Order: sequence, then C-alpha cells, then structure tokens
Amino acid sequence: MTATAPVAAAALPLRTRIGQVNQRLKGWEAVRWVDGAPRVTDVLRREVDRWGGLGALYGVLRADPWSAVRWSDGIPPERSAEAYAAVQEHVTRYGDGLPVLFVEEAPHGLMALGGTTLPVNLALGAGMDEALTEELGALVAAEARARGTHVALVSGLDVLRDPRWGRAEECFSEDPALAALLVAATVRGMQGSASPGAPIGGAHVAVVAKHLAGQGAGIGGRNGSGAPIGPRELGEIHLRPAHAAAAAGVAGFMAAYNDVDGVPCSANRDLLTGTIRERWGWDGLVMADGTAIDRLRDSAPDPAAAAALALGAGVDLSLWDEAFTHVEEALDRGLVGEDVLDRAVDRVLDLKRRLGLLGDAAPAPGDASAAAAARDAAGLTARAARQSVVLVRDAGVLPLPAGATVAVVGPNADDLDAQLGDYTPPRPPDDPGASTVLSALADRLGAARVRYAPGSRLRGPLDDPDALDAVSRVCAAADLAVVVLGGSSRRSYEDEFAANGAVDGPAPDTTNGEGVDLSSVALPEAQLAVARAARAAGRPVVGVVVDGRPRVLTALDPLVDALLVVPFPGPAGGDAVAGALLAGTAPGRLPATFPAADGVSPVAHDERAETARGYADNRALRGLPLGTAHAPGLTATLRPGAGASVAASALAAGAAVEVTVDVRNDGPSALDVPVPLYGRRRERGVRPRRRGLLGVRRARLAPGETVVLTYPLCLDALGSWASGEPVALPVAVAVWCSPDADEPEGAAVVRVTDDEGTTPWER
Repeated sequence: MTATAPVAAAALPLRTRIGQVNQRLKGWEAVRWVDGAPRVTDVLRREVDRWGGLGALYGVLRADPWSAVRWSDGIPPERSAEAYAAVQEHVTRYGDGLPVLFVEEAPHGLMALGGTTLPVNLALGAGMDEALTEELGALVAAEARARGTHVALVSGLDVLRDPRWGRAEECFSEDPALAALLVAATVRGMQGSASPGAPIGGAHVAVVAKHLAGQGAGIGGRNGSGAPIGPRELGEIHLRPAHAAAAAGVAGFMAAYNDVDGVPCSANRDLLTGTIRERWGWDGLVMADGTAIDRLRDSAPDPAAAAALALGAGVDLSLWDEAFTHVEEALDRGLVGEDVLDRAVDRVLDLKRRLGLLGDAAPAPGDASAAAAARDAAGLTARAARQSVVLVRDAGVLPLPAGATVAVVGPNADDLDAQLGDYTPPRPPDDPGASTVLSALADRLGAARVRYAPGSRLRGPLDDPDALDAVSRVCAAADLAVVVLGGSSRRSYEDEFAANGAVDGPAPDTTNGEGVDLSSVALPEAQLAVARAARAAGRPVVGVVVDGRPRVLTALDPLVDALLVVPFPGPAGGDAVAGALLAGTAPGRLPATFPAADGVSPVAHDERAETARGYADNRALRGLPLGTAHAPGLTATLRPGAGASVAASALAAGAAVEVTVDVRNDGPSALDVPVPLYGRRRERGVRPRRRGLLGVRRARLAPGETVVLTYPLCLDALGSWASGEPVALPVAVAVWCSPDADEPEGAAVVRVTDDEGTTPWER
C-alpha cells in the first residue's frame, strides 16, 4: 500500500535506500499486455525482491522501434492506468511500501501509443511563440498524467551549436536566450507551478529537463563527444537555458553523456552541486542519462568507484546503469559517505511527495482539464506546425496562382514519417489530422490539379532508372513545381540500436536523430538532381526543405524561385506547408543559422567577432542567419530615443529598460509573425559576440496596420552570463531589429552604468 507517513531516507533499510536511487529496468519489459490485461513480469519481480521496491521505472508506455512495441502488442492508450496500477500494486505489496515513480519520454509529445506528436523543438524555435509553447506543454502534461505518468523527460536544454549533430532537432535554437525562453515556458506548462517544492497537481507532471550541459558543443558535432569549452562559453551559451528552467521550478535535470573540458557531466560536482544547487539555490533531483554512470568506467577503476563519482557529484537517480547497484560496496570502501546516499534518496522521496505519492491526498490521474486539453490538441499542434514554416525568399511566384496545375516532387513530398522527428511513437492506424505536402495540396486544389513523382531517396537515387525522367514529365505538364527535399529521423523496427536506443548503423534514408551525426550537411546530390530536373522543365520552382537540422542550401538556391524551410513540423505539417504556399506568407523565422558551404560549420549568429577574414577557399560563412524570414511589406523600426541608461545596481534589483519598436504591414496579407530584437554587448576586455537575441515579441497585423511592441530589457537580457547566471555589470549594448545585419549603422545604444553614471567601455 502507498506510504502515508512522512518518510526520510535515514529511516529506511540500506537496501531500500539503494533501490530508491536505481532506475535500472526498461518498463516495457516489466509489464506485458496478456489476454487483454496487464501482467507484471519476472524481470520486475526480481528487481523488487532485490531492493525492496523501486525508486523509478522508465518507459512502461514507451512505444517505438527500440522498445519493439507496436499497436499490435502495446498497451492501449485508454488502459495505460491499468498497466501502471498493476506495477504499483506489486511494488508496494511486495516491497517496503514505497510507491514507484513512473517516468516516460516526452521530447515532443508523450512517446506512447496514441500520444499527441508535436512539432520538434527546432520547429517551435521557428515559431518563437512563448505562449503557444506553454500551452503545448500543458497539453502533453495533461495527456500524460491522465494515463498515470508522473515524470516526463523533456528535451530543451541543448543549444544547437553545430548542424552536424544529429540531435539538432531537439534544440529550440542556437541562441541561448530563445532556448531559455521556450524551455521555461515548457516547464511552466507541464508542471503548472514555479514554486520550488510545491505540489504537482493531477493535470501536470514533474519535468526532468535534458541535457545538462554543453552537449550541443561536442567536438565535430558528434553525439556525446567532449565539449572543449571554457567556463565563459559554458555559462553564456549552455547554462542559460538550464538557469531559466531552474527559475521556473523544474523538478529535475538530466546529466548529459558528454564531458566539459574533460570532466564527465555525470561526475561533475562543480556543475551538479556547485553551480545548480549551491549558486543557483535549486535543490531538485538530478537523473543520469541512460547508461551514463556505467560510461564513467573510463574515469573510474570499477563500477563502485563510478557510482561514488556520480553520487558525490550530485546524481540522485540512475537510468539503466549497473554501477548504482554497487553503491553498498562504495560505502564499505569509504568511496562515498552514507550521508551522500541519504541526500539523494531524500530528493527522490521529495519528488514522490510533490506528486502526492507519499500522502493521503494523492491527486487522481487526470481531471476535467485533461479532457479539455485533449480536445484542443489538434488545434494547438496545427498552429505550431504553421508557425514552423519559414518563407526564406520569394521571387514573385507565391502565392500559387489560382487554377494552376502543380507538380509535387521530391523524396519528402509524400512521406509522413519524414515530418515527425526522432523519438516518435508509431502513428495510429487512423490518423485523420495527418497530411503530407502532396496530400494537403491535393485536398486543397483537387487531385486533378496535382501531379507527383518522388524522383529520389533522401541519400541516393531510386532503384527506378526512369525516376528523374518522371520528375521532368510531371513538371513539364504542370504550371509550377513544388520540390520537397530534406531529411528524416525515421527509425525502423529492423534497425540496429545502441544500448541507449540511439540508431546504430542507420538505414539509408535515416539522416537525422540520435546516433545520426553527419560529416556533411550539404543537400545530397540525389536530391539536387530532382531540383535540377524540375528547373530544366522550364516552369517556376518552389523549394521546400523539411529537415531537423540547418543545411547548406547554396546549391539549391539558384534552382528555385521561392524557398521554404520547415523544421520537422509533425503530422499536420503537410497542411501547414500547403497553407503557406497558397497564402504566399509564413509565420516562422529561422531558429538557427544555415551555413553557406559544407565545412564552414559551426557558424552561429552569436559567435565571437573575429579578426580573421574567413577561409581562403570560401569567404562566405553564413548562408542564412538566425531570424531570416521573407515577410512581404513588413518593417520593424526602433522608435527614436530607443537608447536609454540604467544603473547596474538598479538592474540587479529588478529594474528594466524599455525599448519600443514600430512594426508596420504594407503587404497585401494579414501577418502574425515574431519580431526579434538583437543586440551586441560591449564589455571592456571581452571580445563581443556578433549579436544575440535580446527579446522577441509577436506582431499580428492587418494590411496597412502598425503596432507598437515593447521589449523590457532586464537583467536576463543586459547582464553578463559568464558565470552561468546573470550579473549586472557596466556595459554598452547596441540594439537593432534587422535580421540580416551584424550591427547596422546608427543602432540605438542601451547603457548599463556604474554608480557614477558611466560605462567603462565609453570612458
């Protein structure tokens, strides 16, 4: 039965305490659906007998190729709570009475049969919509908690610094300010409260945000490789989203696989204790990434020493590791103190308490708001998909002409799986809201006005030798061609997987996702051949790149008259693209910089200003900077007198400088677009970054309308992040709106002054 009295680690037997910090099992192996009912397995029974219970159980509902769970044999969505209940009943009856935390993946929706699939984080970054991101978080949480889930593992801390990294799609942006804005919104939406230690209600879940820290700075864009960065780079770029999550009251962090300057994150006491707990004042739970503690064997002589390293650093809960089963040996050898173990156990117990599992008033799974959120799911995900579409340029071929016949070609034109991103559950057999670019245009224009030919695979030519000839024929018979290219994070039930579920030896058309890092981010030649065939037909060509990472689009650019970029937009993505083609406008902006050539990465918009002149063989580095969007008729202008001053002491105490921007729509269509504000911070003795995001607001404008947007620049925007938290220092910050300029002439200047009213920069 569920424990009702206050529980402290010190009162528990040692084996129970060790069991509470272990999360070894894969949940889909712990319970099976047999003859229409859930049955616990011997795997679960042995673990409960060994430890007197479980701290947490990961993935009871997980469905995907790695777990090998399908609709044919998985847990029906409407009966998820029964499966959880069967596990909980066994754990509490045959263990020491402590209930288990149920943990599930939710990188862009609950990774379970029937879970709503959202656009990937990079797509939400294109929308730059804080309010919508919070609503989506609340939707996912309500859906998960209605099934009985307690804890969601949520991507969002990683900052996209290298497009070669296969997990780029899990990042909100390359800019830490935008990533911080959206990860905080996600935490608020999913947890429902920003108060540390506050109860987490029946329509919300605890969030473990991942990954901490610096995973986006891996050498060569290789997943889990070291981040050879200094403390300033770590603080300014990679800790800022984590600080925002901590300020929003996130329940937990996941320690990443990588090391930072040689120290593995899961053994980094300065990071997991000194920074997030002692300096920031946050005291939640830290979970290791899957098998990350076992991977410490290259930093420790044996499993017990690896367990001691992680516990001592501040890891409270393992994930699939064997090392934490050696904690008693680590205690006996004096490698770690029992008080350190008890501290970790108390954090696990505290999270159970916040979720109502250790008291009489445990919230029932789900409530009326869960049903309401489910009803809103289609509308919210469709809106997010529309915001993921970025119109990069248009030479006057959009909107699609009335009555035109359209050829839709390319490998992503009719591939729904290629729109979904990594860590996606199998789609339901009947998914009425799903659409591809081909199906959506056929629905909107009529099937008789749409022609189709795939032309190629993502990485190579089709087996059909006439595939490109078919592209030429359908394009020549149409008034306009839409060429849909890009990538896919598709996983197959036949794929080989690493121990942590990453693709290991990807299929020919898997080009994105964990384990799919690329040395080249140029569009493959086979895809360019499709675009060339469409161009050679002599009709206007619209290029659409559906992908989960920045790509080199330099070779594609002269082959198309208009170009759209769409980070994996989810099941409703086809209709979102079709809507943009027919409207001639799109509401998204690039959330990351697209390199001008292969081999010049990384090229983030906020890199340090350089004294070098670029490569001798390639002067162009940034093909399309973060914030790029073609919005006909849109202008954004800082109001005269936008520059202002604030004392550093006042900024530290909560003061802000307000900058106002006039946004006007002189175009023919209504617009709903994000308007970023950029800045360059000048601090004496520190080389500045080219620019960074100071803030973003959304503008909704009818044709001919002007709106005034106000950007309150507070400590987060104007302070120094060198230490991983904002500090007020006297600086000068240039401010502007143009997305394609490093710093335009005549930019306004906001000054943070010392007590004498001056900045050292301008003395």
